[in-house]
Amino acid sequence: MKPISRLRFDALAGYSKKPFFNLLFEEIEWYEEGEERVLGLLGMDVTDQDYGSIIIAQDRKGRYRAVHVTDFADSLEEARNTLQQELVRQAGLPDEEFYQGDEQGRPVDFFRPLVARESLNGSFRLLLESPGYSPARGIVSAMMRYFEDPDGNFIQQFQTTGFDTRIWELYLFAALSEMGFAVDRAHNAPDFLCRSISEELAIEAVTVNPTVAGGVNVEPPEPREPDERASYLANYMPIKFSNVLTGKLAREYWRLPHVEGKPLVIAIQDFHTGDAMMGTNSALTRYLYGLNVTWHRDIDGNLVLEQEIIENHEWQGRVRASGFFRLPTSEYISAVIANPHGTISKFNRMGYLAGFGSREVRMIRRGTHYVDDPNMDEPAYFEREVTGPGYAETWREGMIIYHNPAALFPLDLDSFPGVAHMVIDEDGSLTTLMPREGFHPFMSYTAIFAPAD
Repeated sequence: MKPISRLRFDALAGYSKKPFFNLLFEEIEWYEEGEERVLGLLGMDVTDQDYGSIIIAQDRKGRYRAVHVTDFADSLEEARNTLQQELVRQAGLPDEEFYQGDEQGRPVDFFRPLVARESLNGSFRLLLESPGYSPARGIVSAMMRYFEDPDGNFIQQFQTTGFDTRIWELYLFAALSEMGFAVDRAHNAPDFLCRSISEELAIEAVTVNPTVAGGVNVEPPEPREPDERASYLANYMPIKFSNVLTGKLAREYWRLPHVEGKPLVIAIQDFHTGDAMMGTNSALTRYLYGLNVTWHRDIDGNLVLEQEIIENHEWQGRVRASGFFRLPTSEYISAVIANPHGTISKFNRMGYLAGFGSREVRMIRRGTHYVDDPNMDEPAYFEREVTGPGYAETWREGMIIYHNPAALFPLDLDSFPGVAHMVIDEDGSLTTLMPREGFHPFMSYTAIFAPAD
């Protein structure tokens, strides 16, 4: 019986947990036996304050699920000894003993190519073949057994034209599961039905992609000159966000029987250029609320924020109304979720922390982060070695939820712990509620150093 980290355990089996699980059982230690043939979770019954274990093994589709619960004991040591004996016994059983009888279909394999190599997406090939991305490949391989594909085209798109969109969906699946949601993908739309202890909600995932004409990427380069970039973020990017979000608004998901009466959320990620997500959240905020926020310092040097309403965004003859949350029927959209860190680099970092991939990979993460100082007008810089001692990260880290002040079904802030929430407060001011604990990055870049192929 070998101990493993909680992160490793959750990467292998966390997607099977039910929302109420941790209300009843406090997890203490995590183990594996037989090269992860079976896993053991040791913990305390919250009600009776005694100790016991759950044995978990792979079903016919490769998903880890509970197969045995040990007797409970008065001491942690006694429960640990019982777990060790049971893990050895369970590891010696044939595979069929772990099948649950409700599995449908075959185990999912995201990485078995469905098309010729020259037709594979370049980012997918990198994930599939590069030693530097072996941690991401490992954690996605563990996750894929749990990810349902109601459309039947997830793998084909993941490997070819829809890699970015599908990575964003996988990220959301991981983050939602980490926050205690049970995720249902039985319906074609929206992408996720989620259930926590306190509420049910629906989430539709969407990405901002490059402009394509005649099969050619005609996306203009992001300007670097300060005035041009300011105009780009103030007008061009809000129009890009508008095109995507109003398209989803037109789908009227709230009319679907499985969505009606529930909070409906759009989760958006910007992939219109390779590093777009590193600097466009300000444009998203500007478009969603139709507000321009500026700042100055008062006579005492204190930071003072001011805001003004934006009516339209104009760019090279194109005009879009600002304020997505002011549009007709937008009251059915409870919130918009974004996380500029929800990319393949996040999977690589989390995969490494969970013990997947080559231990020869080295990663350095650089970026900016929040500092709890009301008079600070710029974020702080950070540089951390992901593959060094002491580095920690969560799936939810960096997530921002933009709440619709006019929502018919407001989202419960407590259902999303450890993330930033943007709200309109009682006096009409745009306010960001930062996580009470932990590290909140605004943008980051991960440099990967890998052994030669």
